[in-house]
Amino acid sequence: MNKAEFGKTPEGEAVDVYTLTNTEGMEVRAITFGGIITSIRVPDRAGKLDDVALGFNNLEGYLNNPPYFGAIIGRYANRIGKGRFTLDGKTYTLATNNGPNHLHGGVKGFDKVVWKAESFKNAESVGIIFAHTSPDGDEGYPGTLSLKVTYTLKNNNEIAFDYEATTDKATPVNLTQHSYFNLAGEGSGDILGHVMTIYASKITPVDQSLVPTGELASVEGTPFDFRKPTAIGARIADNHPQLGFGKGYDHNFVLDRTGNGLVLAAHVEDPASGRVLEISTTEPGMQFYTGNFLDGTLTGKSGQAYKQRTGFALETQHYPDSPNKPNFPNTILKPGETYKSKTVYAFKVAK
Repeated sequence: MNKAEFGKTPEGEAVDVYTLTNTEGMEVRAITFGGIITSIRVPDRAGKLDDVALGFNNLEGYLNNPPYFGAIIGRYANRIGKGRFTLDGKTYTLATNNGPNHLHGGVKGFDKVVWKAESFKNAESVGIIFAHTSPDGDEGYPGTLSLKVTYTLKNNNEIAFDYEATTDKATPVNLTQHSYFNLAGEGSGDILGHVMTIYASKITPVDQSLVPTGELASVEGTPFDFRKPTAIGARIADNHPQLGFGKGYDHNFVLDRTGNGLVLAAHVEDPASGRVLEISTTEPGMQFYTGNFLDGTLTGKSGQAYKQRTGFALETQHYPDSPNKPNFPNTILKPGETYKSKTVYAFKVAK
């Protein structure tokens, strides 16, 4: 465990970087700005460590509105249609920062605030507890929201994310972690050859602005069927209207689950390096995003431009636009309740 200075925000707030290392040599670096994971170094089948998370070497890269690399997202991850929702008879208006819609908490979501942090260490793990209080009216949301997000690096090469929140007024809450991955190593090219399995029989189809229509559609016979291992690039260019809307995959998958515990959501393998990422979650959904809007204007840690499809994200979540979709699982947190969510990234090596 190591803590160091990472820079200062334009407002003069100090930003720290924490470096977590386990007994296997796996290393995770995270900063207090946005709770951003700046790097994840994991071994390949030969034991060689590489950084598999997209990001930047300095704070300036994260201050210039990059596409949420590695950040904690909230109050509401993903989109809320037309930046509006009605709760207890009152309509709330949010920023429309993604075309006509509200995205990832607004203009200054949780990815752009400096979190309080403290580290911990025990025999099995090291970690960071991030804390933040979002005031009543923050980005248009009702209620003062008190948050705690714990990152735990375990000696078995798992990273666990535990989210907790309480509020003094009813408010939508949907938190996620927005790391982008390239299991061959960030800056090493595209991720189209990665082999993906997603344990989901349905998706929530979207309209042209990428907001769910409200239906649940079977993946059977479509490019969205990843129930068997399939290369990410195998069908990404198919002539399918949903792929056209997203310029690739940018969709919420309805996870096959029973009960409320952790279920396996995805298994992804880079055949060249042998690195494997398995994601388990207590959430009902997961957004699969293939870096469709990366356009080469951002240069990453290795000095390589991040072009389209040089990274993918798997954002565990409740469904987008749930506050406006009564048939979707509830995302309203009420006073006296505690929001709890857990997601685990397990890094392995294929035999």
